[in-house]
Amino acid sequence: MRFTSQQRLDDGVLEREFTLGEIPGILWTPASTSAAAPAPLILLGHPGGLHQMYPRLLARARHAVAEGFAAATIELPGSGERPRCATAEQARADLRRALAAGEPVDDEIVDRLVVPLVDKAVPEWQATLDAVLSLPGIGGPVGYSGGVIAIGIRLAAVEPRIAAALLFAGSFVPRGMFAEARQVTIPLLVLLQWDDEGNDRQLALDLFDAFGSTQKTLHANMGGHTGVPPFEADDANRFFARHLK
Repeated sequence: MRFTSQQRLDDGVLEREFTLGEIPGILWTPASTSAAAPAPLILLGHPGGLHQMYPRLLARARHAVAEGFAAATIELPGSGERPRCATAEQARADLRRALAAGEPVDDEIVDRLVVPLVDKAVPEWQATLDAVLSLPGIGGPVGYSGGVIAIGIRLAAVEPRIAAALLFAGSFVPRGMFAEARQVTIPLLVLLQWDDEGNDRQLALDLFDAFGSTQKTLHANMGGHTGVPPFEADDANRFFARHLK
């Protein structure tokens, strides 16, 4: 991990940009942390495009840091300035074409788009965990918050350092990953926008049912993809406070 910039925001949050190999990322930490009382870490998932997503990620990070958490995010494979994958680009174009035409999205398209992304992104998140948790003042347990939900599923199933997850049900999930969802047993909070124009609502409900967790909660709100109510951020902090502190 190599830090490339650092700034103290007006609310005291320390924001540091970093690279981990070829992967760019951002780390936000409280004004004061110590090895004796390390801040629990929340990984902020997103759909890709770190610079485009920055305002929303910053708002989420500030909200988490205000409650005593550290927050970190990284750029997804094939997004931002990272090299593109021709197969994924074609799958994304096919997905957009189906949605624009009002047609069902074929499972084969979802598999081509999501499975390679999950296979590459999850080890990168785990490497990020290794690096961030080695820093003074940051410790476990760790939470995962956001999307892509398929990445969250895999991380929650294979990474024992993830103790709780808040998942955004706003992206397609390969049906083959439902078996992985049944292996997820950590506490879950799932956010579903009822009128999300790019999401399969029934698939999201079926996925929630498939999770193996005995502590799982679904918050369904009216509105489109970007219309998550602001109060959900407060509920997210309370959820992570219960399970990470």
